[in-house]
Amino acid sequence: MADDLGYECLNCYGGTSYRTPNLDRLAGQGIRFTHAYAQPLCTPTRVQLMTGQYNSRNWRAFGVMDPKQRTFGHMMTGAGYRTCIAGKWQLHSYNPPDFEPEWRGKGQHPNDAGFHEYCLWHPLHTEDKGSRYGDPSWLENGKLFKNEKGKYGEDVSADYLMRFIERSQKQPFFAYYPMALTHGPFNPTPRSAAWNTQRLKNDPAFFADMVSYMDDVVGRLVDRLDKLALRERTLILFYSDNGTDKSITSRMGDKIVKGGKGLTTDAGTRVPLIASWKGRTPQGKVLDDLVDSTDFVPTIAGACGAKPPVQPVDGVSFLAQLEGKKGNPREWIYSWYDPRPGWAKAEYSLIRSARDKRFKLYDDGRFYDIAADELEKNPLPPGAGGPAREKLQSVLNRYKS
Repeated sequence: MADDLGYECLNCYGGTSYRTPNLDRLAGQGIRFTHAYAQPLCTPTRVQLMTGQYNSRNWRAFGVMDPKQRTFGHMMTGAGYRTCIAGKWQLHSYNPPDFEPEWRGKGQHPNDAGFHEYCLWHPLHTEDKGSRYGDPSWLENGKLFKNEKGKYGEDVSADYLMRFIERSQKQPFFAYYPMALTHGPFNPTPRSAAWNTQRLKNDPAFFADMVSYMDDVVGRLVDRLDKLALRERTLILFYSDNGTDKSITSRMGDKIVKGGKGLTTDAGTRVPLIASWKGRTPQGKVLDDLVDSTDFVPTIAGACGAKPPVQPVDGVSFLAQLEGKKGNPREWIYSWYDPRPGWAKAEYSLIRSARDKRFKLYDDGRFYDIAADELEKNPLPPGAGGPAREKLQSVLNRYKS
């Protein structure tokens, strides 16, 4: 799972600003979904992804996962899989001591998240996190590494995962890789000309290098699976936690796309989703089925015969589609988005919405034709939409808090 990467960044989605040959190749070997969505920010998506439940059921605070929550790590461990997580955690005590102190020292520690092994940046308190890129800090199975000179955080995570795969290749394994890339700060990568002299410089000009490096890391992992002859036994899912940072502007040919991280529009929520399972997924197929972050738990559970970690599961499995069947695609996506519960600031107030492929309805009555107005600048008049509006209103009523 990439961090802060909208669909417009990949060549296979029509993006023309960056190079993503490995992800394009992976899409050609499997299925590319054109209507995949996430929550507008990272932690809300991650909690949904790992539990299969809407945020309305288990959301507590930004950067925190309720320690009582059971994750797909628990699910896969219970199903007999060797499990590993590497990359970014940020689900335990996000806030410093003088900010929302009620969550200080709380949340879920990676030790308790259902994984046999972990190698994670930002696993502890906010002030302890260090760099996620150049000269990084990370926690590896209880051992803290700080400011490791000359290393690059994404290489640390990817190398750990590849070693885990090699160690686990003769048994079922589950590897979850919440990447640090392409989130800010926008630092040079080891392939940037500025790496040796300015590796911690923050400049959006480095974003292109970061996208390219993210793609390269994915390619390395896929190549390792190929070399170990594991592709026919391994389902690969590539996704992103939210749209691109607002400071980044990209192109899709003549179309200019400004990042919308934190916004509930397509700019903040529409993300890439690529699935590849050699010998199982059709090659080069493009699907417009709706998918959101709650759908991964039931899909993964179905693929391995596991029992979902919590009930009820709000997600809808897309496993049948991965096997070339029609399946039972969801007809709508519901979003309960409240990044800072209890805050009085308008930008952090609760936003509820329901959408299908074309229309979106907010609980304050705003109704948009997203196909014609993807940035939601012109709400349709009251009464417009007919059956589509009624369907989405019924969804909002169903989950009314």
